Amino acid sequence: MPGSPKVRALFALLVAAFLFGSTFVVIKTALEDVGPLTFVGWRFLIGALLLAAFAFPKGRLLWLHGLVAGVALFAGYALQTAGLALTSASNSALITGMYVVFTPLLGAAFARRPPNPWAAGSAAAAFGGLILVTGTEGVSLGAGDLLTLGCALAFALHILALARFARHHPVVPFTSVQLAVTAVLSLVGSNLVEGGGLPPTSVWPALVLTGIAVGVGAFLLQIWAQTVVGPATAAVVLAAEPVFGVATAWVILGERLDTSGWVGTALIITAIFVAVTRQADEPAIRAEAVTPAH
Repeated sequence: MPGSPKVRALFALLVAAFLFGSTFVVIKTALEDVGPLTFVGWRFLIGALLLAAFAFPKGRLLWLHGLVAGVALFAGYALQTAGLALTSASNSALITGMYVVFTPLLGAAFARRPPNPWAAGSAAAAFGGLILVTGTEGVSLGAGDLLTLGCALAFALHILALARFARHHPVVPFTSVQLAVTAVLSLVGSNLVEGGGLPPTSVWPALVLTGIAVGVGAFLLQIWAQTVVGPATAAVVLAAEPVFGVATAWVILGERLDTSGWVGTALIITAIFVAVTRQADEPAIRAEAVTPAH
C-alpha cells in the first residue's frame, strides 16, 4: 500500500539507482578539467572521511579484509574513470553494468565448477550487446570500452571479495576502509602519473556530488532499503542503473544511440536482469552483489 515501508524502500532504491546512473554524466564532464586518478582519489577521500565519521573502522582483520577488497575497488574505479575519458557516458554505464553478469562466471571459475546456464547465457547476450552498443566492427573495441570492460571485471572480483569477507564486519566501517584504500592508491597514482595537486575549482561540485550524494547518500539509501526488501529485490531494482546512465547522457550530453545501439542496450539490460534474478543457487553472491560498485 502507498506509504508502506516496502514502497518507501523501493522508491529509495530507485533514487539510489538514479544517483549511481547519473554519476557517469557528472564524471564525464569533470574529466575535461582533471585527471582520472586525481578525481577518483579526492572523490573517495571525501566519502571515506564521511563514513568513518559515522563509524570509525577498528580491528586488524577488518583493515586486512578491507585492504583486499579495496584494491579490487580501486582497480574498478581507476579503470572506469580512465575509460570514461575515452568513451561515451552511455557506453560506460552499460559496460560497467556487466559486472553483474561477470560475477557468477568468475565465482564458478574460482569454485572450479561449470557456471549456471543462465549465467552463461547472460554473458553471451551481454557480449553481443556490447558489440552492438560500441558500434565497432567484429570484436575490436575502442580503448575506452576495453578499459571499462576491465572495470566490470574488477568490480566482479570486488563483489566476490565482499561475499567472502563482508559478513565478518559491520557494513559502514568496512566500506570506509575500502574507500580509504581506493583514495590512497588513487592519490599516489595521481602524483606519479598526473602530477598530483588539488583539483581545480571547477571540479569540486562534481567531487562533492559523487563523494557525498552518491558515495554516501545513495549507499545509505541502498543499505536501508535492502534491509526492508532483501538483497534479491534490491539487485533487480538497482539493475536500472545503466538505464538511468543512458537516459541522463541522452538528456544532458546529447548522446544518441543508433538502432544497433538500442538493440545492444536491450540485450545488456536483459542480461543484467537475468543475472540478478536467476542465480538462486548462488545466494552468497546474490546477497553481496548489490553492495555499491558504481
